[in-house]
Amino acid sequence: MSEKSFFLSSSIGKKISMGLTGLFLISFLIVHVSVNSCIFINDGGITFNSAAHFMATNPLIRLIEIGLFAGLILHIIFALLLTLENKKARPIGYEKINGAANSNWYSRSMGILGSLLLIFLVVHLAHFWIDTKIAVFTGKADNHNTFNEMKEVFSNWYIVALYLIGVGSLLFHILHGFQSAFQTLGLNHKKYTPIIKKIGIWFSIIVCLLFASMPVAIFAELIK
Repeated sequence: MSEKSFFLSSSIGKKISMGLTGLFLISFLIVHVSVNSCIFINDGGITFNSAAHFMATNPLIRLIEIGLFAGLILHIIFALLLTLENKKARPIGYEKINGAANSNWYSRSMGILGSLLLIFLVVHLAHFWIDTKIAVFTGKADNHNTFNEMKEVFSNWYIVALYLIGVGSLLFHILHGFQSAFQTLGLNHKKYTPIIKKIGIWFSIIVCLLFASMPVAIFAELIK
C-alpha cells in the first residue's frame, strides 16, 4: 500500500481530507451568497441575472465547478466512512452518556444535519442548477432568466419553509465544521482558536441569514 493510500485509509487522513474539502466548500459559499445577494439590488433581476449568467458561462468558473462537485462528493464519502468507523469502534453504547457536558447538541447531530443538508442540496439543484445547465448546453444561456425562476419557485410557502429548514441545517453544520476543520488541520492555539471560533460564528450567522432572507423576501414580494 502506498503512503497516499495509507493516509486516505487512516482515520486521521479521512479527517484531514474532510477538513480540507469542508474549507473548500465554505469558500464556495462566500461566492454563492455574494452572487445571490445581487437580488437585493431590486432592479428587476438585471444585476442578478448578469452575475448568474457570468457564473454559468465563464470557462474558469465551470472548471472550478467540477472541483466543487468533487470536493462535495469526497466530503460526503469521508463523513460516512468516519461515522461507520466510529460506530464500529464502539458497537455498544455507553450505559449513560452526558453528551452535553462535552459538546453542543449540533456537534453530536452532524449526521442528521448533514442528511437534511444533502436533501436540501438535491432540491436546490433540481430547482435551479439543472435548468441553468440545460440552457448553457443548448445555447440558450443568454435568454435564461434565473431571477424569474427564483420568483416562481419561492412563490410557494412550503418550498420557502423547506429552504429555511435547509439553511437552518447549514447554519449548525458550519458552526461545528468551521472551527473543527481548523482544529483537524492542527491550527489549534490558545491565542488564535477563540478568534477562529468567533469568525466561524459570525460567518455562519451572516451567510445563513442572507440565504434565508432571499426566499422570504421574494415570497413577501419585497423583491420584484
